[in-house]
Amino acid sequence: MRRAYRGSCHCGAVQFRCLLDLQAGTSRCNCSICWKGRFWKAIVPATDFELLAGDAALAEYRFGSESIRHRFCQHCGIKPFGEGELVELGGHFYAINVACLDDVMLDVLLAAPIVYEDGRHDRWDRVPAQASLL
Repeated sequence: MRRAYRGSCHCGAVQFRCLLDLQAGTSRCNCSICWKGRFWKAIVPATDFELLAGDAALAEYRFGSESIRHRFCQHCGIKPFGEGELVELGGHFYAINVACLDDVMLDVLLAAPIVYEDGRHDRWDRVPAQASLL
C-alpha cells in the first residue's frame, strides 16, 4: 500500500516527502556508484515526490551516460535521492534512498522485497553473480 514518507539527509538540510509502496519492491545494484555508496533504492514517479527543503544544499554528480542526476547534500555528503528520466521507469522518476526515510518502521523495511540488479554490466534484468554483499 502506498503511503507518504518523509526523508532527509544526515544533517537535515535536505528534506523531502514521497508517496511510496515499499511492498511493491526496492532494489540494490552493483554499479560503481551504488556499490560504493551502498545505495538501497525505491523508484517513485516525479508526481509522487516533493522536495520540502534544501534545494540550495544539493549538489549533483553524473557519470557514464549522465542520464541520472545523483543528488547529495553539500554539507553532510549523504545522497537522499537520485533523479532521472527513463521510458522503462515511466518517464521522470526519483530513486529514493530507503535509508534516508525518517518515518519508516523497521518491520516495514525488513519486509520490503529487494531485487538485485547487475548494473556493473548494464544487465539490469539479471541478478549479479555475487549479490550477498549488496
